[in-house]
Amino acid sequence: MYGKASAPEYQGALTTLSVNSSLVDVLAAGTERLAAAERAGERAEVARSGLAVAEAHRRLGQVREADLAWKASYRAARDAGDVAAMAWALWSGGTLARQRGAFPLARRLLGLAADLGERGGDVVVRGYSLAGLAETGRIQGDYEAVGRLHEQLLAEARRRGEARHTVWALEGIAQMHRNSGDLDTAHALFEEAAEISARADDRRGHAWALRGLADVVSIRDGDTERALALLSEAETTCRAMNLTGALAYNHKMRGNVLYRAARYAEARDLYERALAEFGAMSEPRGKALARLGLAKSLARLGRDRSETAKELTALAGELERIGLRHAREMVDRAEQELGIGTDPAGPRCVTAEAVR
Repeated sequence: MYGKASAPEYQGALTTLSVNSSLVDVLAAGTERLAAAERAGERAEVARSGLAVAEAHRRLGQVREADLAWKASYRAARDAGDVAAMAWALWSGGTLARQRGAFPLARRLLGLAADLGERGGDVVVRGYSLAGLAETGRIQGDYEAVGRLHEQLLAEARRRGEARHTVWALEGIAQMHRNSGDLDTAHALFEEAAEISARADDRRGHAWALRGLADVVSIRDGDTERALALLSEAETTCRAMNLTGALAYNHKMRGNVLYRAARYAEARDLYERALAEFGAMSEPRGKALARLGLAKSLARLGRDRSETAKELTALAGELERIGLRHAREMVDRAEQELGIGTDPAGPRCVTAEAVR
């Protein structure tokens, strides 16, 4: 049995905030409490309220502000001798690094956060940090290395009845099955994640689960209209909570669904929209994947083949730079699908799949 989802990253005087609180409201409350704590010289509270500010900025796509906020939270926690708060700040910084495509930095910060969480006796931040490490590896396509960790974290979350982390783990495992071609298992796991998140009132987790379901329904069943309906339901939540990143990925997925349905002009418009949204939040992974979808849509709409070939070559280099190891299959499939042919310079060590 799962209880109502909670938001352990909202701490100190901000524990009354809900997991479903609008990020604009979280930022306002966090900023106000942070200023009051600074005036009072309460370093521990500065660290805790600063964490909420950092997370609100990150989820709103405000990268520079998020970077400044998590570092300030860490310094305040260090000054206060609060090891667990230091771990939470490092978790936020590591999550931001992953969002920015800085995967080595993400692994380093999240690893430190997990260690400090254990030292500080905070099993929640330790779990969140290990989950962050697992998600980083999954995004890079290193399924063998992180698959067991996902399963371990899922078992722990189920045992403790933590709905939010159970949903996260289910979605991650489902995505790996989807990318490996096991669509039936992926559908079942995304469906379970959607059911648990709905019962636990975890609207963010529910929006991500609906996005995953829409993807599988589109591929496996060819049911374009149901997929679009699921994405529309998820988009309503994204807008209500100001989930900037989730909304951009929702739009990119809508582009994917429309492309599969041969509605190329509509797909082009959605990819362009997502590309602008990812660009505004400095999200290189999403930006590269939106560019790939846009290149394919434009090719279908009559773009010159040489221009498409150049775009795919550039994307291959970008995906390699980001560190998405399994992106080569996507680029190769795009070339084959569009009849572009293989790069005469030889194979490229790149690829990726859109996971979040």
